[in-house]
Amino acid sequence: QVHLVESGGGLVQPGGSLRLSCAASGSIFSLNTMDWYRQAPGKQRELVATIPGVGSTNYANSVKGRFTISRDNARNTVYLQMNSLKPEDTAVYYCHVRATVFGGRIPSDYWGQGTQVTVSS
Repeated sequence: QVHLVESGGGLVQPGGSLRLSCAASGSIFSLNTMDWYRQAPGKQRELVATIPGVGSTNYANSVKGRFTISRDNARNTVYLQMNSLKPEDTAVYYCHVRATVFGGRIPSDYWGQGTQVTVSS
């Protein structure tokens, strides 16, 4: 009942920047933690950044200092600003949220379809 749509991926040269967006829609009662994951071929899906409803953001060591996660609660949207991109950042990036729908008693996990980020010279 929660639909997530990512956008903003693409091809960029090393050192470049991209901003990913993820908009949540549906019968949402509350959005709690919102996250960005990524998965490269032959590798496990990894948590890139997370932003709770209340509290501090957290980042994977590999992106710390280069990526920034933020959210706009009025628009049910989470962003990932990616600077100083490296070839090893190449992956499919997935939005994830934990949300409770109207009429629901407990929260559930929801995933977006993924957006490709390719960093190549």
